[in-house]
Amino acid sequence: MNRVDHTFLSSSGIVIVLLLIGPFLPQWLLFLITVSFGKGLVVLGLLLLMRTGLVSFGQGLYYCLGAYTVGALGMALNLNDAFLTLLLGGLAAALLSFILGFLMAGYRGIFFAMLSMAFSMILYGLLVKTALLGSTDGFNVHVPTFLGMAVAGSWVRYAVYALACVVALGVALGLNRYTQTSLGRLSPAIKDNELRVEYMGASVRRAIHIKYVIAATLAGLGGSLTALTVGHIDPELAYWTTSGEFVFITILGGTGNVLAPFLGALIFESIRSFAYEYSPNTWQMVLGAALLLVIIFLPSGLWSVFKTRPKGA
Repeated sequence: MNRVDHTFLSSSGIVIVLLLIGPFLPQWLLFLITVSFGKGLVVLGLLLLMRTGLVSFGQGLYYCLGAYTVGALGMALNLNDAFLTLLLGGLAAALLSFILGFLMAGYRGIFFAMLSMAFSMILYGLLVKTALLGSTDGFNVHVPTFLGMAVAGSWVRYAVYALACVVALGVALGLNRYTQTSLGRLSPAIKDNELRVEYMGASVRRAIHIKYVIAATLAGLGGSLTALTVGHIDPELAYWTTSGEFVFITILGGTGNVLAPFLGALIFESIRSFAYEYSPNTWQMVLGAALLLVIIFLPSGLWSVFKTRPKGA
């Protein structure tokens, strides 16, 4: 069985189990898993960039843009359909990243990281100064409908949860398929030696531009999904600490598999939720200690636990 088939079977099995047990899970756990899926989508894009040798501290830009697209559509146009707003949130991120990508594709290393963060902070500053969008307080997102149908009571959270499961599955499989294409296979080559890739006849700038747009689109989808789940958005979604969380989760989960970002996001959200509940004054220290332990004992991330070790190892 090849890698694609194995990923399809494992991810499909996980999603089917999650869909079946969803109605029996407590509301807080549904919320935590759905938020983890949203952040996992952002980290999935970061995984693609990191495999190319790029680290972005500005994914909060597209995460926030996706979330505010959902909120603004509901507030201005009374458009609350979860499927349509999710799609438009991802599209808004894709359009902006396509424009900025012409600039970003020319930078590497710390310059790429800092420039990406600068764009994110520009959006943060604009939102803080915009009273129409709630300024620092943000605003509430309307309760979503699904294909024009309203879902009653607590079933809204399950419906968003189910949507998150399906979207995460589709995106993970799509990105896994992309990594098997000729363009996808350029990522490690670009990371190792850009000059050699150019000599082979491939355009490094074009490849990075495409990967940047894909990563941004996934961040927009993640932000849209988070807005539908939480029901409230504010400028903190674009702040540099939010982008830092995504890098944290990427390191925590590892980059060895397209399912790793979702595992990392779930572990991150679980640790933060319980640490904040039982140790509100030191929860950052708990997260830091968790990352330190992973770096020391699992330098390739949590997903490395699931790698098959060769016999005799």
